[in-house]
Amino acid sequence: MTKQDQLQQSITFLKENGFTNPEIGIVLGTGLGKLVDEISIEKEIAYSEIPHFPEATVEFHSGRLILGKISGKKVLVMSGRFHLYEGYSPWEVTYGIRTMHGLGIQNLLISNAAGAINLSYKKGDIMLIEDHINLQGQSPLAFQGANTFGNIFADMLAPYSEVINKKMLEVAKKEDIKLHTGVYASVLGPQLETKAEYRMLQILETDAVGMSTVPEVIVAKQLNLPCAAISVLTDECDPKNLQPVDIAEIIAIAGETEPKMITLFKGVIEIL
Repeated sequence: MTKQDQLQQSITFLKENGFTNPEIGIVLGTGLGKLVDEISIEKEIAYSEIPHFPEATVEFHSGRLILGKISGKKVLVMSGRFHLYEGYSPWEVTYGIRTMHGLGIQNLLISNAAGAINLSYKKGDIMLIEDHINLQGQSPLAFQGANTFGNIFADMLAPYSEVINKKMLEVAKKEDIKLHTGVYASVLGPQLETKAEYRMLQILETDAVGMSTVPEVIVAKQLNLPCAAISVLTDECDPKNLQPVDIAEIIAIAGETEPKMITLFKGVIEIL
């Protein structure tokens, strides 16, 4: 069975089960699942029940596709995402984006937890991604038959929608939320970076580093799907003063900071 056939089966199955007419797709990052509480849920399904859909393995991800309303708009939410470091292929990592697009979303909002490389950004801050550097060594468009889904030479001049980003900054100003802007570097992981790697990322003038988001954005670009992404900064990556990483603390900081991200997403959804 071709990738196209698999994808079509997933989309058809979801449509038959009432997942119809979503306007906005949302991908929730590590430790960032509380937006679900704000949704008036109409339908939800475990990834494991969707034909050909990958299953979430990370303990901080629940693995559910949720359809409902938020800020008066119909949203389709991936509560739980996939990472290359879990052993998934780039196709599997981005399968949810292709599925949501096939179901009709017109805009995509992504969240992630990331480390602050820019030393003027602190843990607990949030950052709007303006551009990215792909350091994962892979592309979700590099497979046989990828051109059946769109142009494989996707133009990455503006991977993040200037229109949505502008609205995001407007909402942040209105809600009095400090929103940094910057460049996100995506690495493979799952190990954290060395001091030398953090120095390299500073030299590359990145502002934050994480292990997700970039594959999804590349696929969105191939599909001409406007997207925006927010990083919740959960730790400070100062190579001159590096502390051992406590994953529990990272998850806790993501949880404490999440309400700001939810406010931003709700505000933007309302005016999209």
